[in-house]
Amino acid sequence: MADEVKLRAWWAHRQALDGRLTGKTAAEVLEQTGWARSVAGVNPYLTLYSRGEIGREAADRAVAELDIHELPSARRCTYVIPSADFALALKVGQENFRDMNVARKLGVTDSEVGKLCEAVVKALGKGPLDPDELREQAGGAVRNLGEEGKKKGFTSTLPLALGQLQSEGEIRRIPINGRLDQQRYRYALWRPNPLARFKLSTEEAYTELARKYFAWIGPATQAEFQWFSGLGVKAAKSAIEPLKLVPLDGQDGLLMLPKCREEFEAFKVPKQPLYTLVSSLDGIVLLRRNLKALVASEDLKWKTLCDKVFRELGSISDLYNHAILDRGRLVGLWDYDTESGSIAWAPFIGKNKALEEAVRKTEQYIREDVGDARSFSLDSPKSRAPRLNALRAQ
Repeated sequence: MADEVKLRAWWAHRQALDGRLTGKTAAEVLEQTGWARSVAGVNPYLTLYSRGEIGREAADRAVAELDIHELPSARRCTYVIPSADFALALKVGQENFRDMNVARKLGVTDSEVGKLCEAVVKALGKGPLDPDELREQAGGAVRNLGEEGKKKGFTSTLPLALGQLQSEGEIRRIPINGRLDQQRYRYALWRPNPLARFKLSTEEAYTELARKYFAWIGPATQAEFQWFSGLGVKAAKSAIEPLKLVPLDGQDGLLMLPKCREEFEAFKVPKQPLYTLVSSLDGIVLLRRNLKALVASEDLKWKTLCDKVFRELGSISDLYNHAILDRGRLVGLWDYDTESGSIAWAPFIGKNKALEEAVRKTEQYIREDVGDARSFSLDSPKSRAPRLNALRAQ
């Protein structure tokens, strides 16, 4: 029977939070530990830094060289994906592309969007363009959808065409300043289309996604994979069936790849602490979305500020602060103060030199290499102030 300490340490090991991928490329890190959720925040950078000590310039260079790329994928969410998985990510993302269902209710037809897609592709034949330039080049093919469209999330038909072309692998978006923690893009034709030689059916693609998922973060439950993939219960069950997953003794519902089971049985929990600072959207938290499993029983009642209300860690699924981990256990929370250029943090355990050094090292990385540690696009120094004050008070 596996205990909670070993499980947490194993998840941290699979996520390479023990330093086993130091020196590897950005693509290699993401291939082995999972796609990094991107919402114009620091997560992609911290994912690569915490696992491979990859700095921002190296990460941005990997983006520029198309070794990694931000793509719409599982659940139609954007992730930073390694090149080996571009086609797979696009394929599973297509199943969740439902923008046209909303657009049809606004009177937008498939034919109208099809013509706009043709106009966009033609315009991009001259080189990358930003949305304003595309709107000008496409001319009358772009239609304003008024206030009703704005309520539905579409001010015009252009985002519909851009979304469809991205999901088809026809175009890709390029960060205007080359960085992963912002949301201003140009668009370019994608040649060759990464889906051109992709042969897997939709069902086979989801099975391949499941294979990767359980390698990244297994053992996990079918329900956890279902959430990550965006599939229904029946489809998720069908996706994992060919993998012949094996249950983990004494752990209700936790499943593993057979090849990982022997590795897990032989795995020994490191004796010394391994402190790591990661983002609130780090894979060890987000892939399973089971925060409680990372929290020791004595810390479940620790209260954290969640949208102006303090709640116990044992009652929430998502983090509102970034995380401090030790061999997979959540041992503290942190956020970055841009005004002082420092990390505000609250440990659940006693401070020690190794922990303070981990904080100092990450603080230096953020201050000198990244500049800020936003959780997502709307996270600003001003909106973060209550969280910083709460951490300092604790």
